[in-house]
Amino acid sequence: MKSAYRTFAQTFTGMKFDKGISVQWLAEFIDAKLVGNTEQLATGINEIHKVETGDISFVDFEKYYSKCLHSAATVIIINKEVDCPEGKTLLVCNDPFSAYVKIATHFREFILSDKNISDTALIGEGTHLQPGVVVGNYVKIGKNCLIHGNVVIYDYCEIGDNVIIHANTVIGADAFYFKRRKERAAQYDKLESCGRVIIEDNVEIGACCTIDKGVSGDTIIGMGTKFDNHIHIGHGAVIGKNCLFAAQVGVGGKAIIEDEVILWGQVGVSKDLTIGKGAIVYAQSGVAQTIEGGKIYFGSPVEDAKTKMKELNWVKRIPEIWEKLNTPS
Repeated sequence: MKSAYRTFAQTFTGMKFDKGISVQWLAEFIDAKLVGNTEQLATGINEIHKVETGDISFVDFEKYYSKCLHSAATVIIINKEVDCPEGKTLLVCNDPFSAYVKIATHFREFILSDKNISDTALIGEGTHLQPGVVVGNYVKIGKNCLIHGNVVIYDYCEIGDNVIIHANTVIGADAFYFKRRKERAAQYDKLESCGRVIIEDNVEIGACCTIDKGVSGDTIIGMGTKFDNHIHIGHGAVIGKNCLFAAQVGVGGKAIIEDEVILWGQVGVSKDLTIGKGAIVYAQSGVAQTIEGGKIYFGSPVEDAKTKMKELNWVKRIPEIWEKLNTPS
């Protein structure tokens, strides 16, 4: 089953550094022990499910050690010294989560804005911004777009040509991603986001929608996709081409929605799953795991819509059946 993520992955990857960063410098910066290859350069930082050669990633739970150590990541921040796979570098420290955040925020430092439209933003010919629009640093907006009032586009996001974004929508807010620290009163540490939102050509986004940036990679909205109002897209999700989402749909982080998928009102999609090409999910359904394309679904958790409707019809008949079973013949 070909996924939208594979379609886009070659073009849109995680955060890349302007130049390679030596692993010696990284070890000193996060106060880590250097194990393995001590001479190579890190070229980017990324989450484990999107890492590429040259990337830094981190792991702090032993059950995920093998997955991270044998991923494409070149530099791995880890909280225990283990055998280092050939060609990789381990940075061993007590708190890989905090070390990762320190690196991410150092290389993508938050920049305060002092005007609605950043001087570093690139805005294409024919694009119109209604009053109250905020365009962050290093944003790119294509040609012939219409951005309605009070839309906020965070730093580094990219928007294609012929895109319409309706009022009060937010593009590029931080990922909802926290690490729980039970030993402290303030129990949740934030994994700071350094990714982007990429909106391709001919997309329309309704009013009051929120599309979160990736933690270190990209949240992608594919060409020709249309969103109704009050839709939320979680961090790192990849939405395919020509999808149609009705009001109040919520999509969890890192979900993959393939091309031509229709989600009707109030559908909830969990994180880390795939909805196959051409699937249709009826209103108020819950998608808890990967589902095939080309089918119609309903329920929570979803099932084949026809099967689910038959089940509901039988449920409605329970009082009738009960009465017959308990009526003397």
